[in-house]
Amino acid sequence: MTSSTQPNAIVNGQAVETATSLRKLYFIRAGFSVAWVILIALFAKTSMGIAGVLLIIYPAWDVVGTFLDIRANTGSTSKTPQYVNAVISGITTVAVGVALQKGIPETLMVFGAWAIGTGLIQFILGLRRRKFLGGQWPMIISGGQSIIGGTSFVLLAHDPTKGISSLAGYAAFGAFYYLLAAFRLSKTVNADVKG
Repeated sequence: MTSSTQPNAIVNGQAVETATSLRKLYFIRAGFSVAWVILIALFAKTSMGIAGVLLIIYPAWDVVGTFLDIRANTGSTSKTPQYVNAVISGITTVAVGVALQKGIPETLMVFGAWAIGTGLIQFILGLRRRKFLGGQWPMIISGGQSIIGGTSFVLLAHDPTKGISSLAGYAAFGAFYYLLAAFRLSKTVNADVKG
């Protein structure tokens, strides 16, 4: 192997390692989102206490998922967006707890603001990772959709037809995009096996 091909082999090795780790994480995050959607659908109208706990758990899980993302991303790119996302999600976890004391509209506005902020970060990360890893279009689209969804939560929070169960669709789309991204990353992982 010549010295000119060694850096490519290292970059490709790093890309495969990162893609493998992110793919596993995306499957885990999709599974969590599916479970959350099922539970929120079951308890949103029957037990406000359980639904409230689920609403607090969702952004708290995003903090955990973000730190797992940082650990999985072994590339040399800046981790600042992920750290910012973890801080935003941590603040949101507390803010949801406070908003629940005031009412559903306030809770939806907190979720909406969080969806806008984290959607923007996801959009940026997808764009940055696209060249290195490939398979990031689902994350880019998901980030954009999160911004739109968050905006609608803020704008429609006081609509009497909107309730906690309206967040289930948002989480379900998140699960779909994580699954799609995981399958797309399989191309990067499998490219190394073939190569």
